[in-house]
Amino acid sequence: LSVPGAGLRTTQIYIFFIKSKEELLWPRLQGGFCTSGLTEHRGPLPLGLHFLWGRPCMVQVVVSGLAPSQLVTLRAWLTDEHGERFQARAFYRSDEEGTVDAGRHAALGGNYTGVWPMGLFWFLQPDSLFKRLVKRDVMGSPFLVHLEVFDGLRLVSGQQDNPLAACTAERWYVGPGVQRVPIREGRVRGALLLPPGPGPFPAVIDLFGGAGGLIEFRAGLLASRGFAVLALAFFAYEDLPKGLTQLDLDYFEEAAELLLQHPKVRGPGLGVIGVSKGAEVALAMASFLPQVVATVWINGTSFLYGNPLLYKGLRIPSIPYQTERMLFTELGAMDNSAIFTDPRSPACSASAIPVEKIQGKVLFVVGEADRSFNSKLFAQLAMERLPQDAYRLLSYPGAGHLIEPPGSPLCSISSLRGSPLPVVWGGEPEPHARAQQQSWQEIVQFLELQLSPALAIKL
Repeated sequence: LSVPGAGLRTTQIYIFFIKSKEELLWPRLQGGFCTSGLTEHRGPLPLGLHFLWGRPCMVQVVVSGLAPSQLVTLRAWLTDEHGERFQARAFYRSDEEGTVDAGRHAALGGNYTGVWPMGLFWFLQPDSLFKRLVKRDVMGSPFLVHLEVFDGLRLVSGQQDNPLAACTAERWYVGPGVQRVPIREGRVRGALLLPPGPGPFPAVIDLFGGAGGLIEFRAGLLASRGFAVLALAFFAYEDLPKGLTQLDLDYFEEAAELLLQHPKVRGPGLGVIGVSKGAEVALAMASFLPQVVATVWINGTSFLYGNPLLYKGLRIPSIPYQTERMLFTELGAMDNSAIFTDPRSPACSASAIPVEKIQGKVLFVVGEADRSFNSKLFAQLAMERLPQDAYRLLSYPGAGHLIEPPGSPLCSISSLRGSPLPVVWGGEPEPHARAQQQSWQEIVQFLELQLSPALAIKL
C-alpha cells in the first residue's frame, strides 16, 4: 500500500524476495508469487504476500519517494496467537535519490544498527516483558507482519500516527503441500509433519525442553526441507505426565520405531534434534538406540540433571540441582547458571550419558552466552569421549540458550511452564541473530548428509 507523502512525492515500500536457486522450487503464493530470481512488489501490495520462515530467502525492504537525506522510522509489528504484540523499529536516513534500502543502508539506531536486510523481522521484541514468540498453529495460519514507514524519529507509534506507506506480509512455518498427522499411537504423543509427495523421506525426531507440551514450528520448517519430522511431546501434553520426573528412554525408542515404520519414511536410520532438556534426551537416544545415526544437540547437557534415565532395567542416576545457588536479576528473573554441580566432580561420573556408545554422528551447537547452563563445557566433556570423526562443534560467542531457526527473535528472558519466576536464557541480539542464521544452514546440511542413502559422510 502506498500513501501520498509531502508535496507531490509518493512514498512506497517495495518488498524484494532475493531467492536461492533452491527457493525457486517453492512458488508459495496464491495470486502471483513469481518464480523469478528477484521479485518486486509495490503498492498496492496484495495481502497474500508470503514467505517461509527459515528458508534460504532474503526479504529486503526498500522505501522510495522520500526527500534526499530524509530521516525516517521503519517499523515492523505482529500479534501472536495470544494477542501479544512484538515489534521492531529502526531509524534510517534516505540517500540522494530519496531511497532507503535495508539491504544496503545502515540503520542509525533503533532495535539494531548497521546493515541488516532482515533486521525488522529478526529483532522483533515483545511489548510486554518475558514473552517468547512461538508459533503454535503452524498449519492453519501465518504470522501477519505489518511494515510501516514514518516521517522523522518515532520512538513510539500511536493509532493517531499515519505512516507514509505500509504493507503486510505473511510468514509461514510450512511450505506448500506439507501434511500434519496427529500421533496418538501406544504411548507416543506428538505430530508427524510430512513433505509433499510419495517419499520415502529421511526421518527426524524433534525435541524441545523444559517448557513441555508440543512445539511444532521447527518440525514444520524441516518438513518443508524434505524431512519427515515427528514433533515429539514427552510431558505436559494430553495424557502424558504433567511434570518431568524421569526420562523413560523406552518411550523415545517406541517413538523412533513408530516413525521408522511409516510407509513414507526412509530407514534404516533417523536423526534427532533437541534443545536444552531435549538435547540431553537426544544425546541419550544416540547413546542407546542404534537407529539414531545423526544427532543435533543444541545447548544441552551431557550428564543427567534433575531426572534419572531409565531404559530396559538400567537406571542412570541424576545429579540434583543446587537451587540454593540460584540468582535473581534486576528484573526479578531467575538466573539458573550456577545451580548445576560441576560435572567434572568425581561424584558426578555415574550420571554421565555414555556417549562413547554412540554409533552415529553428532553436531554440537553452543551459544557461549547461554545463561541457562555452561553448554560449551558439556559439549567439550562429551566430545572428549567421542572419536574425532564422530562430532563437529559450532560455538557462537554472544549467542544465548534458545538458538532457533533464523528469523526467530532473541528471547533472553521468558516465563516458563512450572517456574514461579521468569527464566534468564542469555544472548545478545546481533550475535545471536548471526548464530541462528549460520547454525540453521549447518543443521539442515548435516541432517541431509547424514541421512542420505549412503550414510557414510565424515564430518
